[in-house]
Amino acid sequence: MRTNVRQSMAWIHGWLGLLAGWILFAMFLTGTASYFRPEITQWMQPEFRATPVTTLHAAETAVAHMQRVGADDLQWYIYLPDARTAVTRVFELRKPDPKAAKRRAPEIVLDPATGDNVHARETRGGEHFYRFHFQLQLPHPWGRWLAGLCAMFMLGAIVSGVITHKRIFADFFTLRWNKGQRSWLDAHNVSAVLALPYHAMITYTGLITLVAMYMPWPVVATYAKPAEFAQAAFGIPTERDAKGVATPLVAIGPLVADAERRFGAPVATLVVRNPSDAASTVTLYRHSSASLNGRGPSVTYAGGDGRFLEGAGGVGPALATAGVMLGLHVAQFAGPALRWAYFVLGLTGAAMVGTGLLLWTAKRRKPGAVPFFGLKLVERLNIGVIAGLPIGMAAYLLANRLIPAAAANRADAEVATMFWAWGGVALLQMLRPARRAWTDGFAIGAIAFAAIPVVDTVTTPRGLPASILTGDTLFAAFDFAMLAVAALLALGAWRSARSKPVAKIRKSVSETVHA
Repeated sequence: MRTNVRQSMAWIHGWLGLLAGWILFAMFLTGTASYFRPEITQWMQPEFRATPVTTLHAAETAVAHMQRVGADDLQWYIYLPDARTAVTRVFELRKPDPKAAKRRAPEIVLDPATGDNVHARETRGGEHFYRFHFQLQLPHPWGRWLAGLCAMFMLGAIVSGVITHKRIFADFFTLRWNKGQRSWLDAHNVSAVLALPYHAMITYTGLITLVAMYMPWPVVATYAKPAEFAQAAFGIPTERDAKGVATPLVAIGPLVADAERRFGAPVATLVVRNPSDAASTVTLYRHSSASLNGRGPSVTYAGGDGRFLEGAGGVGPALATAGVMLGLHVAQFAGPALRWAYFVLGLTGAAMVGTGLLLWTAKRRKPGAVPFFGLKLVERLNIGVIAGLPIGMAAYLLANRLIPAAAANRADAEVATMFWAWGGVALLQMLRPARRAWTDGFAIGAIAFAAIPVVDTVTTPRGLPASILTGDTLFAAFDFAMLAVAALLALGAWRSARSKPVAKIRKSVSETVHA
């Protein structure tokens, strides 16, 4: 019976964490990986070696390419390369063809130096982990709604967890090994307390990022059209109808140079509307690394003569705050050191959720008693997600090397491999006793991650030995990171194999409340 506020908060904390725990673990793990999504994408296209060029040059070659292949398009969205992204990515919005089926044009990937199509294997790269992090591979908008619901549970669990604890400072230094339930409690407390500000920030900013979708009513009540809100909030320029008069696009280089002078920072994105019309416009957006605000300003020029038309970015405090929260969440402003700090803190989030799930089962497992259905269900789900998801992620990376580079629809096949591997492990572990299933799961994960550098060496000329010899730091660092993950999972398998049931321990009042 719950008799006081702390015990009630502990009850809320436990159930909020349990109901959303498996999804939150997946969101934390894939979100953490996506801090390095440009680098993952580069590793997954080993055929392409980028030649560093200026933003201005990349813009010129991309526009020249699109003038050859998409002069009649309605719009071009051109994402320029930067220090972490090796290619230029272009999305074109074609004029509707009443005779053809309505479908989105495929992404165009260009060499920034030449403007030619990049000849490399098709892949979704690190973008897959980033999208899964908040869309959960579900149709729009259901994945985002589910992710938002879990984030609300997470926020509630954080607040109730803080109220539950009265020894936060002591928890920071308390980690007792080989004590069964108490060890899981200590591990949960340490991982939670160690990065508590990060956990609170990343959860709250994640919710705010999509708040207009979760609560659209203020926008609907204030703006007659959603486009008007988007124009005010995101710097989308005024819509200008095409005149139907063919006019060549002005040279893009001077526009980029002028925009960078106004921004005091590099340009990241170009949006060209009606590129062959007298009413064409060119909008340029500042790179997000230039500011903590994830939504930078933009400037728009007339595409026919290069006249400056308008600038956006002088938003009010509310939108500026929302932009900063977005920037804090995605961390595109962060340099290498801070990005690694985000990565480590993200891993503590996954550890916090994972140990919380394990603590739930440890608390309810009675020595010598037959586990009840709920306990067995949670235990199997824990194994399937905590041990199974890393195996799926490793399978995704291995598939990138093992599926023939020229295979059709190989990007979709890579993604499918991840879910087939994950699902297969989740099902097969049910055939083994739980304790053996943990060991097997971690061992398979360790083998899979250790295999990545080996397969990379066998199937590409940019394997670990060659990368070290040629100073290819990105590829070498990626393979070393895979070996580090393999070592961590091997340690988990070893510890799991050595663990033995322990007798029920006597708990302090504080520990009883939290558990």
